[in-house]
Amino acid sequence: MTKRKPPDISQEAWDAVDSPPLTDEMLRSLRPIAETDPDLVAAYRRYRGQQKAPTKQMVTLRLDPDVVEAFRATGTGWQRRMNDALRKAAGL
Repeated sequence: MTKRKPPDISQEAWDAVDSPPLTDEMLRSLRPIAETDPDLVAAYRRYRGQQKAPTKQMVTLRLDPDVVEAFRATGTGWQRRMNDALRKAAGL
């Protein structure tokens, strides 16, 4: 399999991130992240994951850029606020 490099990345940058294959010794020394950094794992698990039984429907909707930017500018939870605004406009 040949590697294809994106045209906008220099060869120097490409080589800097090209990692050599892991040796057997390196593989044996690897440990689960839960052992090496339990605080990181705990912080990651605090965030809500996917819904077990989705209550909302995923759709594709084209909106004016300024509308999307206005909602995004409100910060985290902008999609919920957009949903609330649509519900209000629909009289729900």
